[in-house]
Amino acid sequence: MKKITIMILVTGSTLLGTGCKKFLDVNTDPNNPLQVKEAQILPPVEITTSTNVTGGFYGTVTAYWMQQLSLNQASPSLESYTITPVDANNTWNYYLYPNVFQNLNMMINQAEQLHHNGYAAIGKTLFAYNLAIAADLWGNVPYSQAFKIPEVMQPAYDKQEAVYNTIQDMLDSALYYLEQPEGKVKPGNDDYIYNGNMDQWKKFVYTLKARYYLRLTKAPGHTAAQQADKALLALQHGFTDNKDNALIAYPGSGQAENPWYMNTGAASGGVVMAQSFIDSLVARKDPRLPVLATKGNKGNYAGRRVGATPAADPDSFSVVNKFYAGADASLYLATYAEALFIKAEATFIKQGATAAGPVNAAAIEAHMNMLGITGNTVQTYIASRPALTATNALAQIITEKYVAGFLSPEIYNDWRRTGYPLLKPYQDEIVKAIPRRWPYPANELLTNPQPDQQVTQNDRLWWDAN
Repeated sequence: MKKITIMILVTGSTLLGTGCKKFLDVNTDPNNPLQVKEAQILPPVEITTSTNVTGGFYGTVTAYWMQQLSLNQASPSLESYTITPVDANNTWNYYLYPNVFQNLNMMINQAEQLHHNGYAAIGKTLFAYNLAIAADLWGNVPYSQAFKIPEVMQPAYDKQEAVYNTIQDMLDSALYYLEQPEGKVKPGNDDYIYNGNMDQWKKFVYTLKARYYLRLTKAPGHTAAQQADKALLALQHGFTDNKDNALIAYPGSGQAENPWYMNTGAASGGVVMAQSFIDSLVARKDPRLPVLATKGNKGNYAGRRVGATPAADPDSFSVVNKFYAGADASLYLATYAEALFIKAEATFIKQGATAAGPVNAAAIEAHMNMLGITGNTVQTYIASRPALTATNALAQIITEKYVAGFLSPEIYNDWRRTGYPLLKPYQDEIVKAIPRRWPYPANELLTNPQPDQQVTQNDRLWWDAN
């Protein structure tokens, strides 16, 4: 297991309206600025990506909105879609832009200049991964002008379509650097995801390319067939085994716990499993249930209904089991199972339900194997599932992907794109539907007002044409 140390992030400058201060440093020669080694930048960026972004507020909101988790509190809450611009501040103004993008921008530029090709490749991959998160939460976001402070203090927003082109270009550039000699300075133990294994990074890049290609099956100017072709081509070089999974392994010691250990612990305010998710697993006799969830104090698996009155006995509900929420559990950025579900959907689009069936079964098996479930149990479950048909294939594939993507923010993107799984939203006299996006952060509204910010949470993203 890789040792993770929580580090203070290196921030080259304070970004996007948070202010610009001048300091007098009499010990620094302005003609010879100090450089920060890539090996010092990479670890905290990877931890921020895993702990504070994918497993942070972004992942938590997704788990509530997609009804995998529930909050045993009275409404309004995140579960009832109460998210404000202030709530969005940290994800944008602290984690994504300064701590991830700014540091990666610095690391990539330096690595390219010094021909540290491994760091350049990893930097571009992580940049693309996080840039997709930003675009999928807010739509139009700053990119092309975002790193020109102090020349540009109020960067304009790039259209989401342009951002998605940038994401694919960046991943292509990562592949270019992965084909180059690594050089004398190369990633190793400072890379918590693959320990400097460039072959694994290459598979990750291709899997991400497939993920983002398939995201655009209903985007204006794109067709499902075209995006499926691109995804299938990329997956020929993507993940081939669970050993390829992109993950951060947490030691579990103080300040180095899996974020879901903190997100779902006693101090989190009553986080339990959601009823619809638990009920669906129980109804299907899904063998993954005891790995994903615990039994409540009444000896059964039980979830909380969205919007219900807070229970006096919250211990009667199931909670997340230790595979995903143990202090030393791993957090997954992408998996072999996801790659196979992408392949199953793309195969269905191109060749029909019959051809997609075996791929979908392989995806289910890959996820069960990842959880430690093997043998006849796997095949019995797969045999119990309906055969894919022209009318049910997409629903079956995405619903199984929803289970395999437990606590992954990707399930929110799939739901917006396909409408699956079918969820009954929380509703009251004001709230009628699950939001389609996040509000822009309060700090950004104050310091960098842009026309793009006039959207509401119910306005769809560019690619969200379901």
